[in-house]
Amino acid sequence: MDKKKLEQLKKRLEERQQELRRQVVNREQDGRNQGEDIAQDIADRAASSYNKEFLFTQSTNERQLLGMVDSALARMREGTYGECISCGNEINSKRLEAVPWTRYCIECQEKLEKGQLEQAAM
Repeated sequence: MDKKKLEQLKKRLEERQQELRRQVVNREQDGRNQGEDIAQDIADRAASSYNKEFLFTQSTNERQLLGMVDSALARMREGTYGECISCGNEINSKRLEAVPWTRYCIECQEKLEKGQLEQAAM
Protein backbone atom coordinates (compact mmCIF):
# COMPACT_ATOMS: atom_id res chain seq x y z
CA MET A 1 0.00 0.00 0.00
CA ASP A 2 1.39 3.41 -0.91
CA LYS A 3 2.18 6.00 1.77
CA LYS A 4 -0.46 8.48 0.60
CA LYS A 5 -3.27 5.92 0.86
CA LEU A 6 -1.96 4.75 4.23
CA GLU A 7 -1.93 8.34 5.55
CA GLN A 8 -5.51 8.87 4.36
CA LEU A 9 -6.65 5.73 6.14
CA LYS A 10 -4.72 6.70 9.26
CA LYS A 11 -6.42 10.09 9.31
CA ARG A 12 -9.86 8.46 8.93
CA LEU A 13 -9.08 6.02 11.73
CA GLU A 14 -7.88 8.78 14.05
CA GLU A 15 -11.02 10.85 13.35
CA ARG A 16 -13.23 7.82 13.98
CA GLN A 17 -11.29 7.08 17.18
CA GLN A 18 -11.97 10.59 18.54
CA GLU A 19 -15.64 10.40 17.54
CA LEU A 20 -16.09 7.02 19.22
CA ARG A 21 -14.38 8.17 22.41
CA ARG A 22 -16.82 11.11 22.64
CA GLN A 23 -19.79 8.83 21.94
CA VAL A 24 -18.76 6.30 24.59
CA VAL A 25 -18.42 8.99 27.23
CA ASN A 26 -21.73 10.61 26.25
CA ARG A 27 -23.65 7.31 26.19
CA GLU A 28 -22.31 6.27 29.57
CA GLN A 29 -23.24 9.64 31.05
CA ASP A 30 -26.71 9.48 29.46
CA GLY A 31 -27.16 5.99 30.87
CA ARG A 32 -26.21 7.13 34.35
CA ASN A 33 -28.56 10.11 34.13
CA GLN A 34 -31.47 8.02 32.83
CA GLY A 35 -34.11 7.68 35.50
CA GLU A 36 -32.56 10.14 37.94
CA ASP A 37 -35.95 11.76 38.31
CA ILE A 38 -37.65 9.03 40.31
CA ALA A 39 -40.39 7.56 38.14
CA GLN A 40 -43.61 7.08 40.05
CA ASP A 41 -45.45 4.29 38.31
CA ILE A 42 -44.22 0.90 37.17
CA ALA A 43 -44.60 1.68 33.45
CA ASP A 44 -42.35 4.75 33.77
CA ARG A 45 -39.78 2.74 35.69
CA ALA A 46 -39.86 -0.03 33.08
CA ALA A 47 -39.42 2.48 30.23
CA SER A 48 -36.59 4.16 32.10
CA SER A 49 -34.90 0.82 32.74
CA TYR A 50 -35.23 -0.16 29.08
CA ASN A 51 -33.76 3.16 27.93
CA LYS A 52 -30.87 2.81 30.34
CA GLU A 53 -30.09 -0.72 29.14
CA PHE A 54 -30.34 0.42 25.50
CA LEU A 55 -27.84 3.26 26.11
CA PHE A 56 -25.38 0.92 27.83
CA THR A 57 -25.67 -1.59 24.97
CA GLN A 58 -24.89 1.15 22.46
CA SER A 59 -21.93 2.18 24.60
CA THR A 60 -20.65 -1.40 24.64
CA ASN A 61 -20.90 -1.66 20.85
CA GLU A 62 -19.08 1.65 20.45
CA ARG A 63 -16.35 0.49 22.85
CA GLN A 64 -15.86 -2.68 20.81
CA LEU A 65 -15.56 -0.66 17.61
CA LEU A 66 -13.16 1.71 19.35
CA GLY A 67 -11.03 -1.30 20.28
CA MET A 68 -10.91 -2.38 16.62
CA VAL A 69 -9.93 1.16 15.55
CA ASP A 70 -7.22 1.28 18.24
CA SER A 71 -5.96 -2.11 17.07
CA ALA A 72 -5.83 -0.93 13.43
CA LEU A 73 -3.80 2.13 14.44
CA ALA A 74 -1.44 -0.12 16.43
CA ARG A 75 -0.98 -2.36 13.37
CA MET A 76 -0.11 0.76 11.36
CA ARG A 77 2.60 1.65 13.88
CA GLU A 78 3.91 -1.93 13.78
CA GLY A 79 3.88 -2.04 9.98
CA THR A 80 1.42 -4.94 9.75
CA TYR A 81 -1.66 -2.92 8.76
CA GLY A 82 -3.36 -4.32 5.69
CA GLU A 83 -2.36 -7.92 6.42
CA CYS A 84 -5.02 -10.44 7.46
CA ILE A 85 -4.35 -11.46 11.07
CA SER A 86 -5.50 -14.99 10.28
CA CYS A 87 -3.82 -16.01 7.03
CA GLY A 88 -1.30 -13.19 6.59
CA ASN A 89 -2.46 -12.34 3.07
CA GLU A 90 -2.86 -8.74 1.99
CA ILE A 91 -6.33 -7.28 2.57
CA ASN A 92 -7.85 -5.77 -0.58
CA SER A 93 -7.46 -1.97 -0.60
CA LYS A 94 -11.15 -1.45 -1.43
CA ARG A 95 -12.06 -3.44 1.67
CA LEU A 96 -9.72 -1.29 3.77
CA GLU A 97 -11.28 1.86 2.33
CA ALA A 98 -14.75 0.59 3.23
CA VAL A 99 -13.83 -0.80 6.66
CA PRO A 100 -10.41 0.61 7.63
CA TRP A 101 -10.40 -1.19 11.00
CA THR A 102 -10.90 -4.64 9.47
CA ARG A 103 -8.53 -7.36 10.63
CA TYR A 104 -9.44 -10.05 8.12
CA CYS A 105 -9.35 -10.50 4.36
CA ILE A 106 -12.70 -11.29 2.72
CA GLU A 107 -12.08 -15.05 2.67
CA CYS A 108 -11.19 -15.24 6.36
CA GLN A 109 -14.06 -12.89 7.31
CA GLU A 110 -16.49 -15.21 5.53
CA LYS A 111 -15.03 -18.22 7.35
CA LEU A 112 -15.32 -16.34 10.65
CA GLU A 113 -18.98 -15.52 10.00
CA LYS A 114 -19.69 -19.17 9.14
CA GLY A 115 -18.00 -20.31 12.35
CA GLN A 116 -15.17 -21.99 10.46
CA LEU A 117 -12.52 -19.69 11.91
CA GLU A 118 -11.86 -18.80 15.53
CA GLN A 119 -11.83 -15.06 16.18
CA ALA A 120 -8.45 -13.75 17.28
CA ALA A 121 -8.23 -11.58 20.38
CA MET A 122 -7.69 -7.87 19.81
